[in-house]
Amino acid sequence: MPDNKQNQNPSGEEPETSRTTELEGLIAEKDEQLAAKDLRLSELEQAIASKDNQIAALKQSMAELEQKLTDLENSLSQVVSSYRALAVKSNPGMPEELIAGDSIEAIDKSVEDAQTLIDRVRKELEAEIAGARVPAGAPQRTPVDLSALSPQEKIQYAIGERR
Repeated sequence: MPDNKQNQNPSGEEPETSRTTELEGLIAEKDEQLAAKDLRLSELEQAIASKDNQIAALKQSMAELEQKLTDLENSLSQVVSSYRALAVKSNPGMPEELIAGDSIEAIDKSVEDAQTLIDRVRKELEAEIAGARVPAGAPQRTPVDLSALSPQEKIQYAIGERR
C-alpha cells in the first residue's frame, strides 16, 4: 500500500478527483461568464435594433420634411410670381421689364429703382421741354434797343430814313 499513499493528496482525496472538481468549478464559472456575456450581447442587439428603428423613423421624418420644404418652395415661388404681377398691375406707367426679382424684397427694390429712374427721366424731359418752350401768340411789343447805335444812326432812325 505504499503506492496508494503516494497517489493521495494531503486532504485525503485522490488527485484526479480534486482536479476534476477544480476543472468543473472553472467550467461552471466560465459558463456563468458566458451566460453574462450572452445576456449583454442580447441587450446590445436589442439596443441596436431600437437605434435602427429610431434611424428609420428619423429618415422617414426627414423625407417628410424635405417634401414639405419642396412644397413651401413651390408655394413661395407662386406667391412671388403673383406679387410681381400685382406690382406690374399697380404701376402701369412703369415698364414691366424693370420689375424683377425672385423674392418680395427684390421686387420691392426693383420697383423703387424703377420709380427713381422714371422720376429722373421725367425731370430731365420737363427741363428740356421748359427750355425749348415758345410762348404762344405774338411776342410782346418792346421798344427797339438803340443803345448800340451811334448818334447819327439814332437821328436817321428817328427821322425814319426819309431821304
